[in-house]
Amino acid sequence: MSSIGPSAGIFTALEVAGSGLSAERSRMNIIATNLANARTTRGADGLPYRRLDPVFQARPVDSSSFDPVLRTIETVELSRIDEDQTPGQLVYDPQHPDANEQGYVEMPNVNVVTEMVNMMTASRAYEAGVTSIESIKQMASAALRIGR
Repeated sequence: MSSIGPSAGIFTALEVAGSGLSAERSRMNIIATNLANARTTRGADGLPYRRLDPVFQARPVDSSSFDPVLRTIETVELSRIDEDQTPGQLVYDPQHPDANEQGYVEMPNVNVVTEMVNMMTASRAYEAGVTSIESIKQMASAALRIGR
């Protein structure tokens, strides 16, 4: 048996699930920013908006534990946000204020369909995290009832 007690497993499970919720919330916020700027042809730097891409990293929960199972458990966290360097599509619109000498406007490199699929994936992952937290709570409640 682990030297940290059985309740540590419940709290560890909640920590892992909570980190997933936080990561997916961050991912959804970044996707929402991409969608909101899908037509922004000029930002503060004078250039078209560049799609943002979240990068996640695993982090050990408790590397000092004597329990070999707990030493392998990891949470997830947003480590950085990268700017996608893929060039945007050139659209012919000579009347646009950001058109070049040839009449082309560089649009942001945001594909709305891809972003919507990413949003649906993040939303489903978030729902799965909420479901796992509810299951953890039910198991903890059942364990407390057994002890009565």
